[in-house]
This record gives sequence, structure tokens and C-alpha cells, in this order.
Amino acid sequence: MIENFEKSLALVLKHEGGFVNRKDDPGGMTNLGVTRNAWMDWVKHGVDEATMKSLTKEMVAPLYRMKYWDACLCNQLPSGVDYLVFDFAINTGPSRAIKTIQRALKITADGVIGPVTIKAIKGANAEDFITDFTHAKEVFYRGLSTFNIFGKGWLNRVADSKKSAEEMIV
Repeated sequence: MIENFEKSLALVLKHEGGFVNRKDDPGGMTNLGVTRNAWMDWVKHGVDEATMKSLTKEMVAPLYRMKYWDACLCNQLPSGVDYLVFDFAINTGPSRAIKTIQRALKITADGVIGPVTIKAIKGANAEDFITDFTHAKEVFYRGLSTFNIFGKGWLNRVADSKKSAEEMIV
């Protein structure tokens, strides 16, 4: 739902936190959940550590809206489901998030969110979908080679995101 973008972004940023640059994180230098590579792609030029540290919510919001919220057609999704999909898309990419939606709905997982996927989401019970999608996210994270390093945080985020999504159901 269009009115959920700001609330969803605030929830995402609570999870993403501030600046990090861990050598064991495949995302590399990151601030507010935006990797250096994603920010360079967005601004169309190189960026240094000082630039990454200076990112604000207002600066990254347009990137989040276009690259994740709009890419997953979150404006067309039921309340709660929109946030859950948005959050996972940021963490894993829109294509994987969309395929995970489709697998949870037991429809063809082509990574394209179109009329068939939207209809299936809207036809599903929101609580059941949130549970199924959350389970699929857990399975994905547990299969990552870096689960032993980041797994506890990912699973905490999954649980918290599920709770927030359930609270948003209209």
C-alpha cells in the first residue's frame, strides 16, 4: 500500500543500522543498509568512506523506493505483506524476494511480479502468507555460507519483521 512506504522504510532502517565495514560481510562498506556499490550505481560516480558515512534517511529513501519498493510493486500489495516483501528485497534483491513470494504462494517462480503474482497475493490469507513467506526466508538464510557469522541477526530480523507485518494487517 502506498501509504506504508514511510512506515516500512523506518522499520527497515531500524534493522539496517548505521555505517559498517566488516571484512567478513560480502556487502562490504554499508550505511543505512545501502552498500557502497549500490550507492555508486545510484549516484553514477565513485564514493569514498566519508561519503558513505554521511548518508541520511532522506538521501537513501529515493533509492529504496525505486530499487526495492517500486521494483516489487509494494504499492499493490496488502498492508503488512508490502513491508515484509520490501524488507526481504532490500536484504536479498528484488528478484529473489519475488521468487520467494511465488514459492510461498506455490505458483511459478519466475522472479517477475505481474498480474498473476499480484492476484495470488491478494487472494491469499495475509496471515498465512506472512507465515509461509517467513518460513521461506528462514530456509534461505540458513542455506547461506555466512549463516554462522550473521545467522542470529538474520533470524532475529525475520522474527521481528514477521511481527511488524502481522501488526500492519488491515
